[in-house]
Amino acid sequence: MSRTRIEHTPDGYYLNRTPLFAFTLLCCLFALWGTAANLNDVLIAQFKKSFFLSDFESAFVQSAFYLGYFFLAIPAATVVKKFSYKTTILVGLLLYTTGCLLFFPAASMAKYGMFLVALFVIAAGLSFLETASNSYSTLMGPRDTSTRRLNISQTFYPFGAMAGVYMGSFLIFKEGDASHAQLAAMSAAEAHTHQLAMIQATLEPYKWLIVVLAAVFVVFALTPYPACKGNGASTVAHRIDARGTLARLFGNRRFVAGVVAQFLYVGAQVGVWSFTIRLAMQIGGLTERGASRYLLATFFAFFVGKLVATLVMKRVGPAKVLIVYGILCIALLAYTISVHNITAVYAAVCVSIFLGPCWPTIYGLTIDGLGKDTEYGGSILVMSIVGGAVVPLIQGLISDHTGGNMQLAFVVPLACFVVIVYYGFYCLRHLPAATPDAAADEHASARYAATRHTSGA
Repeated sequence: MSRTRIEHTPDGYYLNRTPLFAFTLLCCLFALWGTAANLNDVLIAQFKKSFFLSDFESAFVQSAFYLGYFFLAIPAATVVKKFSYKTTILVGLLLYTTGCLLFFPAASMAKYGMFLVALFVIAAGLSFLETASNSYSTLMGPRDTSTRRLNISQTFYPFGAMAGVYMGSFLIFKEGDASHAQLAAMSAAEAHTHQLAMIQATLEPYKWLIVVLAAVFVVFALTPYPACKGNGASTVAHRIDARGTLARLFGNRRFVAGVVAQFLYVGAQVGVWSFTIRLAMQIGGLTERGASRYLLATFFAFFVGKLVATLVMKRVGPAKVLIVYGILCIALLAYTISVHNITAVYAAVCVSIFLGPCWPTIYGLTIDGLGKDTEYGGSILVMSIVGGAVVPLIQGLISDHTGGNMQLAFVVPLACFVVIVYYGFYCLRHLPAATPDAAADEHASARYAATRHTSGA
């Protein structure tokens, strides 16, 4: 069996083959941030009732969370540059655990603001994890299959997402929880007692997360990982040339367009998922726990969509997949907005089938060819996750200013997908990609022929 070694191409430091155990463990990290991100959708409904919040105020859960990504992505890339991908991931796991621990003083204080601080710290850790893991996943094997590897890694995300919603549904939401109307009819003292009980319930899933994170940290620390980075003098120069790197990146029109598309995609995804429970409660007259089953269905649909997309992308170029899936999302969101019965909720759930390949596809199309700028390019793409802090706020404002019309608020993610489809056409015109898994045509293949060996993951 040939040894795993780093192959230096003009586009980065790829491995000649994929180390399966190390790659599988890396994929598990995608499930971990899926759990944290999608517990937020449950927290929005719980905090709205516990702290008597408007839709706009409850959306600050996502804002605090995704601002953590925005502010910590560049520091995370700097850690990758100065140390390694593995070190960056370990720092991310420590921050993630710290954020979970902060839920305990937040619950003791019963302060919404303190919960937002805890969510910010969790997201800071996830920013380190995602900045390292997304780029690392593309590099842990031959360049030919880099986009496919990232799609495989992202397939683990829905498992974590479903685990997050499941834990939230059964550990946070309780059968005997009082409704908004019941809380309003209680005396101040009685309502306060119920409020404290609901706040304490939010701790349950985070207790389990702390145990899992500690175990993952130990296993990851003991597992050897290849550097996927150069060690020469030129690499050292690249590490300190942050200004030059940023100038090159923002002078790259395709990269800038990709960052905008990723910002809007994450905003649309978070917006759809954040308010699925509220939509089901409003249209179907369900309790939080009953409505959360639609969110579970959403992540199952997301998983199925990812599997199908991974197979489709063996034969169809990523830009074409992005265009077709984006158009289907627009059609389903238009149905969600315009039809006033329970089938509108079904349509909102089905949107997730076509969300599956969007993040890794936009990421792969945008980061392809960045070479020595890959770490900072990846971190800026992770910063674009801040779209998840913006779009739900706009949806919350629309709902609050239209008498709580949650359906109309879904016009915001619809508008986001119009731009994403445009980006897909832009890539189709400006990328020489003819193969599904690598953004390279026959001419580009000749340039990299020397570095293409046995196919990896």
